[in-house]
Amino acid sequence: MISIEHKDFLETSIENFIIPSEKIAHVQTTNTIEHALLLLTKSGYSAIPVLDTDYHLKGLISSQMITDSILGLEKIEFGRLDEKKVEDVMDKDIPHLKMTDQFQYALNLLVDHPFLCVMSREGYFQGLMTRRVMLKQLQRHIHMQVQRS
Repeated sequence: MISIEHKDFLETSIENFIIPSEKIAHVQTTNTIEHALLLLTKSGYSAIPVLDTDYHLKGLISSQMITDSILGLEKIEFGRLDEKKVEDVMDKDIPHLKMTDQFQYALNLLVDHPFLCVMSREGYFQGLMTRRVMLKQLQRHIHMQVQRS
């Protein structure tokens, strides 16, 4: 059975746990996939958010998506890197959070994703909720409960 403390914790807003958008590497829909690949490689991230020029969240792009898009039948077609745009390759159907979503909802989604984009009601990108941050908060909560016992 879930105690009152656990219920309160699970119903906490994610607002205090997100990494703000200013600290997140991202690309825009009109950037070339070459630019996206360079940013992904230099940052070391496996995927990054894609925004439009008004900072609305549009999707995610990964190194694998870029590589898949330049594979030909006989060889890798590197010349296509500066021809294709991010919007041609990105994943548009991504799970996301709103700032007001609860911890438990984010936890359920993060089981299958290393991070989730957080956006405002108007669709502006506000930051990321990472699995790492989620697990650290969960660990902290469990540790506090054990100390109280």
